Formats: sequence, structure tokens, C-alpha cells
Amino acid sequence: MSFGIIGAGAFGTALAVSLSGKYPEVILWGRDKAHMRNLQMHRENSRYLPGTVLPAALKPTADINQAAAQQTLLLAIPMQTLRQLVEDHAGLFKGKTLVACCKGIEQSSNLGPLAIVQDIVPDCQSALLTGPSFAHDIACGLPTALTIACADDMVGRQLQQQLTTSNLRLYRTTDTIGAELGGAIKNVIAIACGAAMGAGLGDSARAALMTRGYAEMQRMALPLGARPETLAGLSGFGDLTLTCSTQASRNYRFGVALGQGVGFDPKITVEGAATARATLSRARDMQIEMPITAAVVGLLEGAIDISQAMEMLLSRPLKEE
Repeated sequence: MSFGIIGAGAFGTALAVSLSGKYPEVILWGRDKAHMRNLQMHRENSRYLPGTVLPAALKPTADINQAAAQQTLLLAIPMQTLRQLVEDHAGLFKGKTLVACCKGIEQSSNLGPLAIVQDIVPDCQSALLTGPSFAHDIACGLPTALTIACADDMVGRQLQQQLTTSNLRLYRTTDTIGAELGGAIKNVIAIACGAAMGAGLGDSARAALMTRGYAEMQRMALPLGARPETLAGLSGFGDLTLTCSTQASRNYRFGVALGQGVGFDPKITVEGAATARATLSRARDMQIEMPITAAVVGLLEGAIDISQAMEMLLSRPLKEE
């Protein structure tokens, strides 16, 4: 058995490294030919995952046909570029098992990754790999637990067995809505938490934002059919806890910069920024209140500053928890 990993960033490379310890061949594809030649020659992804030696079983390539020849493909690419990639290679992806490894909501459509994949390649088997994880931890062999979400439980069971490795333990669910929205909204809350810490508002403020952010996650996801236990699990509460509490999180670091009023490297993908806008748009359509998400969007658009955002949240009407 072999797998194709589409996307040679940090997370795609880390997954390929982990799977290479279990399978004789794992194909890692990236569109940048020079970058992939560098991986082949030096056996290290110095751009995105420096210090990690690529195992012999890991085969880097810039040939999409080589990767797409595998039956199971892991799509480890940013959420906002998912549609374009799948559209570009839809013919190669027909009939495959496609596992989305991105978290977020597409800003142009308010859709999650599974809906996008199914819309473009309706005859594929689709699943989502999500949960609390950092690429460096996975690549270094540190213990990590993730969720594989698939509407077809039989396919989910197969993927659970296939993708579990010596350091990567997978739990499965058929609740794709809960898994998608948990992974998406936690990035928005991570920006809010980072902004609070960057502005010097303290750990108590961060704890409050995490807790009330979790309430916002439930407020949107449950009416759409998500199960409470999914949101309380790895793909919801677990991922929220990790992403809101460490500088290793890109969304949290971006929030810290926002709170400090300093610039942030535009080359770093911050999924929560586009997702915040899409989430707020969807919340308005659903006529539900998501004040933390609204505050994040206000900060992103420069409509409010951090002190105004905190005042807006703290002056809301008092109510039962």
C-alpha cells in the first residue's frame, strides 16, 4: 500500500514522515519543482520543517501524476486554496479516497473542505483529518491523537487503521459537521486569545475567551447537526486548547501581533483570518450571535482596536452561562 500526500508544507511533510515508518513508499507532492528537487537531494524540508530527516520510503516529487496514482490521497494544503487545486486535478482525483487535512471555512462560499471536495469530485470517498497537532511534533515522533471524520463509517474504519502509526493515534467519527466546524472556529478563537495576550490583558482574559469561544462553536455547529461529543473531543475542545495556548500556533501568533499592533509575516498562512469572515457571514445568515468572532473581524478590518473589542465584549448584557 502507498499513499499520496498533496502538499509539501510542514503538515504534509510531517504526515509523510510518520507514514513512511509504516509503509514502504509514500509519495509527497509539491508544485514548486526547485523545492521538491531540494527535498530529493538533501532529504530535508528546510523551508517548512527544518531539522527533520526524510526517511528513505518518502518519495518527494513535483509530478502530480505520480502522487495521484495512489488510491488514497491526503490533501495537506491551505483551506483557501483547496478548491483551485481540486478543480485543477479533478480528473486525476476521480474515484479516489480524498482526505482533507485543512481546517477552515472557504470565504467565497462559506463551505467546509468536505463540501468543496464532494462538489468537485462527486464520485470520490471523502474524509477529514483534524485535531490538535503540530507538524513538528508528528515529524519528531511525539505522541499525537487526531480525528478521522468520514460520513461512511466503513471507509472511516479503513482510514483509521491505515493512517494510525506508531506515534499517531486516530479516533473516528461520522460527524463530519462537528469535526469541520470545530477545527475551523478554534482558529478564530485562537486569534482572539493571541490578541488579548499581545495587548497584555492576561491569562484570565484568555481563559474567558477560550470558554466563551467554545460556546460560540456550539452555537453554530449544533443547529447544523453536529454532535456535542464531537465538539467536546479532539477536533473541537482539544484543538481549541492547543491552538489558543502556545506560540507554536500560527493563528495565536498572528493574534499576538494584532494585539501588539505590529506587523505579521504575510507569507505565513493564517487560516483563522479568512475563516473569521466566513463564520461571521454564516452566523448572520443563521441569525445567531457570535460576538468574539465579530470582534476578531472588526480587528482584522481595522474597524475597532483591541480596547474597543474588549469593551464591546465586556459591555454585553449580563446573562446565565
